[in-house]
Amino acid sequence: MSRDGGIAVRAIVGTRLVAEAARRHGTSPTATAALGRTLLGALLLAAGGKSGESVQVQFRGDGPLRGVVALADDAGRARGYVLRPRAHPPRVNGELDVHSAVGAGVLTVVRQRPGQPPYTGVVQIVYGTIARDLTRYLAESEQSRTAVALGVHEGDGGGVAAAAGYLVHALPGATDEEIRCAERNALGTAHPSESVAGGWSARDLAERLLDGLGFREPVESEVVFRCNCDADRVAAAVRLLGDEEIARTAQSGEPLEVRCEFCAESYTLAPDALRALIRCA
Repeated sequence: MSRDGGIAVRAIVGTRLVAEAARRHGTSPTATAALGRTLLGALLLAAGGKSGESVQVQFRGDGPLRGVVALADDAGRARGYVLRPRAHPPRVNGELDVHSAVGAGVLTVVRQRPGQPPYTGVVQIVYGTIARDLTRYLAESEQSRTAVALGVHEGDGGGVAAAAGYLVHALPGATDEEIRCAERNALGTAHPSESVAGGWSARDLAERLLDGLGFREPVESEVVFRCNCDADRVAAAVRLLGDEEIARTAQSGEPLEVRCEFCAESYTLAPDALRALIRCA
């Protein structure tokens, strides 16, 4: 936050989080970049909400990835997936082509606050680069004067060398000079993932973005890839198949494997475990 409270900045370094997502889903370099940016973007949106708020960001496009989904909460926990994680369109001038990988379609953001109905905003995907579309979404759907920057820096062999991002938000009452200063700072700041690959921290990014505006002591927290799936949730999902289908699966003698789409964790239910789920058993 700037000294006078006109400009709010959120900065994030999520290298380990994005690397874990890529490991779990076996993503191509392009899918890793798209998923990583979406995870970081969801975390930035959730960080500014009320206690207990969660945010789901979903890109559904006609590109080879078909869709990217991330869900994050205000405690810094995120999970997500790509519909086609191994899609990897040709590079353009040596750079990953996330724009073409996402394609044209719809960006949907769902904010869920405790005790309230969810708020859903929908805009067309115009850029397909994740950050610019989130900036546009915030302006059009939430009437927020905000700039978002996100990046995943590719390492040797296609791994994740750095993943970072930031959000700069002009609060009500911000002066024109404060806004111009924040814009100059953002334009003069290297891409966040490149900065982090060069040794910068999230605090370094925030201080650079608020240069000349004063700097209040920030609130810092860790971000992690974490899913809320467990055996009980899997059992509840399997029950939705109905007793007849569960009984037929159990009679086959083969275990049923269930895979969580958000974290790729697999759960195996043996025939006896399946029979125990039948309500009339």
